Amino acid sequence: MSNPLADMDKPDVIFCIGTNMTECHPVAATRLKRALARGAKMIVADPRRIGLAEIADVHLPLRVGSDVSLLLAMAHVIAREGLVDEGFMAQRTAHGEDFLKHVERYTPEWAAEICECDAQDIEKAALLYGGADRGAIYYTVGITEHICGVDNVQSLCNLALLTGNLGREGTGVNPMRGQNNIQGAGDAGALPNNYPGFQTVTDLAHQEKFHKAYGRKVDLEVGMTKVTALDLCGDGIHAMMINGENTLVTDPDRHHCEHALKSLDCLIVIDIFMTETARVADVVFPATAWAETDGVCTNTERRVQRLRAAVPPPGEAKPDWWIVSRLAQRMGWKGFEFESAKEVFNELCSLSSTYAGLDWDRIDRGEYQWPVPEEGHPGTPRLHEERFENGRGIFKMLEYRDPEETLSEDYPIWLTTGRRLPQYHTRTQTGRAAGIDYLLSEETLEVHPDDIARLGLEDGGWAEMSNPRGCLHVKVRATTKSPKGTVFASFAFEDVPVNVLTGGGYDPVTQTAALKACPVALKPVGPPPALGGAPGPQPGLGRL
Repeated sequence: MSNPLADMDKPDVIFCIGTNMTECHPVAATRLKRALARGAKMIVADPRRIGLAEIADVHLPLRVGSDVSLLLAMAHVIAREGLVDEGFMAQRTAHGEDFLKHVERYTPEWAAEICECDAQDIEKAALLYGGADRGAIYYTVGITEHICGVDNVQSLCNLALLTGNLGREGTGVNPMRGQNNIQGAGDAGALPNNYPGFQTVTDLAHQEKFHKAYGRKVDLEVGMTKVTALDLCGDGIHAMMINGENTLVTDPDRHHCEHALKSLDCLIVIDIFMTETARVADVVFPATAWAETDGVCTNTERRVQRLRAAVPPPGEAKPDWWIVSRLAQRMGWKGFEFESAKEVFNELCSLSSTYAGLDWDRIDRGEYQWPVPEEGHPGTPRLHEERFENGRGIFKMLEYRDPEETLSEDYPIWLTTGRRLPQYHTRTQTGRAAGIDYLLSEETLEVHPDDIARLGLEDGGWAEMSNPRGCLHVKVRATTKSPKGTVFASFAFEDVPVNVLTGGGYDPVTQTAALKACPVALKPVGPPPALGGAPGPQPGLGRL
């Protein structure tokens, strides 16, 4: 996030796109509600009539995968109506005049044909955001999980640069992270293109720095993503370790994923529970959970926070850092002689420019947000206040492009996926709590009543949902929350493996899967047979 969570109740206009915040970030969403109570206006762009849409001033129910067309049209209106922050553009951006020329042809009427929103509503949303003194953008994976995910994010940045809504209180471009340490994982170098601190692996100076620190030279090339790694399983990659992820349930094209993992000579999983992915592993190492671990998390607003073990771990469970470092030592690697999370974190601080002013003791109270470039620095709650790290904000000349898979006679319905409030992610944790199961015990497919009638389905009955990758049976729920022609399901329930259907393309830059726009067919079927049968073979339990 460019701005702190404390800024969420300070905008004049809030633009939420691709984020079902009241279900996925319900605590943070209370700040937006506070802003609305204070008199702020809100624009919500989402195919479904989610909770945020119910309290929005403008709801743009755009067709899945059409975000770029909507954002181009909003930029067109802002430019046409003279709502551009000319001073900000002149002083702090590059290619602004080219961008203004670029968006001249992208009218709301043009976008309406693509994104299936009313042109007048597009215009109203643009005037609201463009006319705000403090306009803030919030988004999540509804923006990024498309083949044009990078284009979507850059389009949002274009809007912020156009209006000067960066570097000030109550503004910004703010991605809300999906798990507690997603930000921290990227900070620590869990990305194929960056060393810790977002230092690019293709820079010779960075290579030399980490060669000196680690005693091993890494090639000057971007590493492979998980998508590539799964494609190479059994044909170039023969062993894999998965740490804290239920890959079989979350990754697209489940049949391909399962085949890939079973093609390995050795699959190691580190997790706190015996997940679906752990069940196909050769070795499972039991990890400690959050209340059993001393460590560090960095949250969505870049706040670096200490974790403190409150209870002893069960059985042989160990912290993730301990398991990985001991494996490395057994394999003969130097530099993994850590004896505490403190040592691991202090090494990160010594190598990362964004953490350079921190250490284990300084983060004792969780008061600092990176970058903290030097000792004594107060931290940076709000990015880009005086300047951009790379000089000027660069406008991107983007074009709309269709999803890789589009509707056809055989597959005429859009499937989009997401999360539900009661059940978190893949139910690895919440699925073990009977009280939460009382709130939501099964997956259902949201279908508009008109589609139910047209397709011969029944509310509460069963449907077969299919595409060329596979099919599944799911219970139908009639609701106007999802628009006609679009259905919605979460990927929380193992007995409704929605990810057998997803996987229609990847963003060419990040290789993020297109989980939000998937053509399918629906037809009525009877209820599935009762589940049963003996469990499959169990993996070995790792011991260090």
